[in-house]
Amino acid sequence: MNIPEELKYTKDHEWIKIEGNIATIGITDFAQGELGDIVYVDIETVDETIAQNEVFGSVEAVKTVSDLFMPLSGEIIEFNESLEDAPEKVNSDAYGEGWMIKMKITETSEIDSLLDASGYKEIIGA
Repeated sequence: MNIPEELKYTKDHEWIKIEGNIATIGITDFAQGELGDIVYVDIETVDETIAQNEVFGSVEAVKTVSDLFMPLSGEIIEFNESLEDAPEKVNSDAYGEGWMIKMKITETSEIDSLLDASGYKEIIGA
């Protein structure tokens, strides 16, 4: 199972790559594996400011729909539009081409509440 050390994670299976005050967010390799074949990524919150732990979108797989939760408070500034035509990128490259949103972090103090790779591994039993 792929759990990159340089990323942060949430108990809800989102990963976060922080570069300055910008964070790139997607779902983890574990999450995409549990969901199965992803057929649709629904993000309608671009240009909105969303609080930590609020829903910012959803992922639809063949068997289920799962909400996506904001790992940090901030403004969503970009959606990975390539997922509109190829949502399966989330399955094939969860940490690369399968990223979902970019956001501007407004509460940097919340970064401390995120999990590191070893903390995330404990949650999923890896």
